[in-house]
Amino acid sequence: MCQPPRPRTPGTVIRALAAQLRRLPPSCGPVRLVGVDGHAGSGKSTFAGRLAAALGGAPVLHLDDIASHEELFTWDGRLLTEVIEPLARGATAHYSPYDWRARRFSPPRALAPAPVILVEGVGAGRRALRPYLARLLWMELPREESWARGRARDGEEQREFWTGWTAAERRHFAADPSRPFADLLVRQLESGYEVAPGPAAGR
Repeated sequence: MCQPPRPRTPGTVIRALAAQLRRLPPSCGPVRLVGVDGHAGSGKSTFAGRLAAALGGAPVLHLDDIASHEELFTWDGRLLTEVIEPLARGATAHYSPYDWRARRFSPPRALAPAPVILVEGVGAGRRALRPYLARLLWMELPREESWARGRARDGEEQREFWTGWTAAERRHFAADPSRPFADLLVRQLESGYEVAPGPAAGR
């Protein structure tokens, strides 16, 4: 059963969570693959960065590097082939990060197996990836509030993109929801985070 860290002192929760994740059995070859999902703008990247630091510099795979304008959510086959399957064999994965401004893929980047690798982004808990996850974390922030934060972050120049994105995200989660399968729910507080059991805790 997945028990969330109890302390709420800033930094303590993340350190306790990191210790918990290290104790999990590997889920993808030698790797403990941990998904950090949530709506766009919910704080996934910031949280994943802090958790990675608490894990001693664990690699973070950002799904923004996998998705593209043409494949906002239909990238799962490519992710499995380029990243998941090599890691499952204990081999180094290679993927080409997408440049959202240049609208093209960059030169390949290596991702070597590590004790814990975080997969961060909208869709990290999708159906195709869940069999490879040791834990799925969901950033608990309402959709509209998350999107408002994202729009404010990206500015007016991304207004048209956000219109298309929100429609695509609605369709994705309607067809392939992540939150019902989350082991832990992460809430950002004024100082630090709170981690609570998710809908899938204890399954």
